Amino acid sequence: MIGRPPPEFFDKAERWQIAPAETLYYPPALALPGQVDRIRAAVFASLPDTIEALTRQGDSHEGPTTGFRLRAVDLVDGVLYHGGGEHHLRNRQRRFGLTPRPAREVSGALYETWTTNRWFGSWLMEACVAHDLAAAHGDPVTTAAPPSQGGHQDRYEALAGMAPRRIDGDAHFTELVMFDDYASNSHKAARADALRRRLLQGRSPQAVPGVFLLRGHAGDPRLLVNERDLAEDLARHRGFVVIDPLDATVDQLIDACGAARAIVGVEGSQLVHGITVAPPGAAIIPIQPPERVAATLKHQSDRLGQRFGLLVAEGSDSRFRLERDDLMATLDLFE
Repeated sequence: MIGRPPPEFFDKAERWQIAPAETLYYPPALALPGQVDRIRAAVFASLPDTIEALTRQGDSHEGPTTGFRLRAVDLVDGVLYHGGGEHHLRNRQRRFGLTPRPAREVSGALYETWTTNRWFGSWLMEACVAHDLAAAHGDPVTTAAPPSQGGHQDRYEALAGMAPRRIDGDAHFTELVMFDDYASNSHKAARADALRRRLLQGRSPQAVPGVFLLRGHAGDPRLLVNERDLAEDLARHRGFVVIDPLDATVDQLIDACGAARAIVGVEGSQLVHGITVAPPGAAIIPIQPPERVAATLKHQSDRLGQRFGLLVAEGSDSRFRLERDDLMATLDLFE
């Protein structure tokens, strides 16, 4: 009310370093000439930072992994409150925020974020990896609703050995452990590799030249208008397997992608099925809309020792087209 900034949520938290900052080497993304020039807008980071992440080569600084222990934290309508600060886990559903302090008392280690609650791909690449942190530093808890029985998330949790306590509704945390797990340091890379090994345990996936994971009209509007034509060309001329993840089980996706030499498709959550289990050295080639370019999948493929291809379509953020020759020539860069 008097114009001072609100307290920072983690100001009064006990904190400790789980993994140190370090310098890691990253190979360059492979790209045809002119791909960066097609990029007009980015999501999740500024345009310069996104381009830097997509094109970085050589040594790069990665920050530490940090743990936080907080006491007397209120969870109300998807928002955590502590010491005058707030931390959002999802959008509020209620119009007014005033409410009595929750009477239910709980404690645990929280491994979710706003983005992992918003996008399935973020949940699979980030929350499933952070779950190992929660299990190592407390009892894993999540505010996310139980997944649909037999659905993708349900099956991934079973294969990954995730059995968190689910906090339904408002609650008062007598003690809450949280994490800053954004840096792609070697500790996070090891956890991502451990998840891959758990998902592949007991399987012998067949090596294939590549898998094209269709996006179609699912999720946020992001339509590659000639997606089917490109997928059929890859199947006919390059021996690719074409899969619509909405029509496939998790086990079918893992078996198809677990030994694939390339994962291709529109940038988005459906590609995370493939990247999460594809082998080191596999080519990861998201087809990026020019007005919605993201580097999140580059960070994941770097952690898993895969090779990344920068391929930008032409059009807008929601409707775009990629020429066949650009896709085929980009794949040839990995030969």
